[in-house]
Amino acid sequence: MRRSSLAVGVLLVALAGFGSACKESGGSQPRPEALPDPAMRCDDYDALKVPLFGDTHVHTKLSMDANLGGTRTTPTDAYAFARGESIGIPPYDADGEPLRTYQMDRPLDFVALSDHSEFLGAVALCSDPTSSAYEHEQCVEFRENELAFILFASHIAALPEDAKYPDLCGNDGQVCKEAGLEVWAGVIDAAEAAYDRSAACDFTAFVAYEWTAAPGVRNLHRNVIFKNEAVPWLPVSYFDRPYVDELWAELRRECLDAGYECDALTIPHNSNLSDGLFFKDEMADGSPFTAEYAAERRFMEPIIEIMQHKGNSECLPGQPVPDEMCGLELVPYKSLGDLNQEVTSTPNPSDYLRSAFGEGMKHAETLGVNPFEHGVIGSTDTHISAPGGVSEYAFPGHAGAGQTNLDGFADNPYLGPGGLAGVWAKENARPAIFDAMRRRETFGTSGPRIVPRFFGGWDYPETLCDSSEFVQTGYDDGVPMGGTLSAQPMGGAAPKFAVSAIQDIGTEAEPGTALQRIQIVKGWLENGDYQVAIHDIAGDANNGATVDLGTCEQSGPGAASLCAVWEDPDFDPSERAYYYARVVESPSCRWTTRQCNAASYDCDAADPRPIDEACCYPTIGLNRDHCTADCSAGRPPADQAGCCEPQVQPALQELAWTSPIWYQPPE
Repeated sequence: MRRSSLAVGVLLVALAGFGSACKESGGSQPRPEALPDPAMRCDDYDALKVPLFGDTHVHTKLSMDANLGGTRTTPTDAYAFARGESIGIPPYDADGEPLRTYQMDRPLDFVALSDHSEFLGAVALCSDPTSSAYEHEQCVEFRENELAFILFASHIAALPEDAKYPDLCGNDGQVCKEAGLEVWAGVIDAAEAAYDRSAACDFTAFVAYEWTAAPGVRNLHRNVIFKNEAVPWLPVSYFDRPYVDELWAELRRECLDAGYECDALTIPHNSNLSDGLFFKDEMADGSPFTAEYAAERRFMEPIIEIMQHKGNSECLPGQPVPDEMCGLELVPYKSLGDLNQEVTSTPNPSDYLRSAFGEGMKHAETLGVNPFEHGVIGSTDTHISAPGGVSEYAFPGHAGAGQTNLDGFADNPYLGPGGLAGVWAKENARPAIFDAMRRRETFGTSGPRIVPRFFGGWDYPETLCDSSEFVQTGYDDGVPMGGTLSAQPMGGAAPKFAVSAIQDIGTEAEPGTALQRIQIVKGWLENGDYQVAIHDIAGDANNGATVDLGTCEQSGPGAASLCAVWEDPDFDPSERAYYYARVVESPSCRWTTRQCNAASYDCDAADPRPIDEACCYPTIGLNRDHCTADCSAGRPPADQAGCCEPQVQPALQELAWTSPIWYQPPE
């Protein structure tokens, strides 16, 4: 039986019968089956794989925070945006018509919508005048109270032992679970409708959701991605499974080990906002990791977001070595609770991937398995249904931090448009993309569609970049990004790495930026201590490329493509190590600089923004249906604090990161 909205009525009966047992399971109903999705069905199938760009972190009006932020667009709208159509975005007028539209410069290859599982039913109930909970006190607050976001978010910010559904959901959340069934069925139907099953394979839509754990407002969120449309009857929520190992166990019971064609993985994000919690050596019972836990974490979480709207999670400058590229879109917060507050805290060094990679190798020494052996991707975390909306030219704000306007900008100026997920897959189809994620043959970018290729082996020729067999040799004689090097051959050779990168050519309206250099970042354990080294292997960091901040015109040399073969000069076969490639663009203007330039703001003049700014450019929690302000004047120019006394870097150098290649010393 295939999953469809017709099954909702059947399961509602089951829910009524099983009562609180549904908290443990979706019941004993027949499982949905996946439609045939064979390999090599696409016209552009390529055994050597093609680069595909997508977004696995997208919120629509089904998400509580996006809904309270004014988003009125549906999953169907989000897929349409990803395929190149324009959508309406907040704010809206008194008749519910959007006052702004947004359109991407070119379509994506794949998308996974990730609305928050915790409030799927609650949002539906509070938005439907015919629902039994519509007049519940909490639903009234949802629609009318400016502080509704805080009131609802407090449920996912509760500590695990205190996590519970809002009162409107009834005992054990049963009322919201029943409402959520129909919403979830609609999510699946929308993904099915958007997925191109023809041989053209123009677009892939994944069924997905977000498990939104934020104990003590410290971020532990995961996006759950399913391989196909055969999925559990309901998403897992923080209220039912408040620890990540419980999430994995539930996914095994209800999906991977449930005896039907279900497969799933979880993608962590925003480790930079967990205040030391994300990579802490602690399981649900408070004890240190076991080998079994580490192995399950490595399997269930093969990839992690390195970049998104709420910042870069790669590294902190100076931790443990100087590295100016660590400053790209580095937000000055240590937890979700700090967002949109005055900057009073400093980020926690243990929350960044370089630190986690080092700690993971230490775990491998003691447990025999590395729980943090992640590949990387980027995504947006858009809360306006705009997957892939990464333009620095016309960024409208993603509203993902609880605010759509600060200092007159389209968003909190510390935040950015986010990144993109890249995969190397044989075709643009669910099985091929999901398998690429599972094997970690993935990369992330800070927004541009830079195409990096990365191989590691023991005997690549120095002339490989000149060969038409670059890719074939890369696979035949080594492993791609995400892989683990084979055993060192006799003779004591050091590993060699072949790296190529092609710039994003952009579009006529938004031209791409040339590449400046390729780097390889190496991390290793030396006498139990974590070390890092940065190697420039192609291009030139001092080539003189620059950007005029007043006009955003770029000048100086740059490359359309770069390639190099590099051998580790300091290799020690007894030391665990990883290597990843980082591609650096030439300087370009940040979105805040472009908005200041477009506003032609006079720093000596008064601020001409509308009086009723709260209704035209509101923070999350304010219901726009009660606003009567005339917002037709458009976005006000940024104020003095934003443009004349900038708090953020006016220019940036966009990046692409490959998944690491790992080296394990012999036993």
